[in-house]
Amino acid sequence: MDIEEIKQYLPHRYPFLLVDRITDIDRQNNIIKGYKNVTVNEPFFEGHFPGHNIMPGVLILESMAQVAGVLAYQLQNKKASEGFLYYFAGADKVRFKQPVFPGDRLEHEAEFIEERHHLLKFKCRTIVNEKVACVADIMCVERQVTLD
Repeated sequence: MDIEEIKQYLPHRYPFLLVDRITDIDRQNNIIKGYKNVTVNEPFFEGHFPGHNIMPGVLILESMAQVAGVLAYQLQNKKASEGFLYYFAGADKVRFKQPVFPGDRLEHEAEFIEERHHLLKFKCRTIVNEKVACVADIMCVERQVTLD
């Protein structure tokens, strides 16, 4: 799934669209894989941290959640462009294992775990340079909205 198709599912836009490509959706096992290329010209690097650029952990988590969000849309056969949003509702068991620098690629994997009352839960991890950079259980909740 290229960036134009991703934008049909996710409502995010620059500078907050933090997914570059979806590389695999395994509907049988409810697993999705995608990535974000981290470049030195990302706006957050201007202040985090000058002279020693590190991607903020909350943005790693957000990028991971956006990949899980694409899977949520796929599982529910809906799109943001149709007026459905999946709000980031929570994260459990979050652990940051290593820093992320300009030039790294965040390789995300999310597995759908369960749904309860429009709340979807995913087990997620992010790999950078073949090492785990972040793990989390991410929850999102479906809302129908009127888009402008």
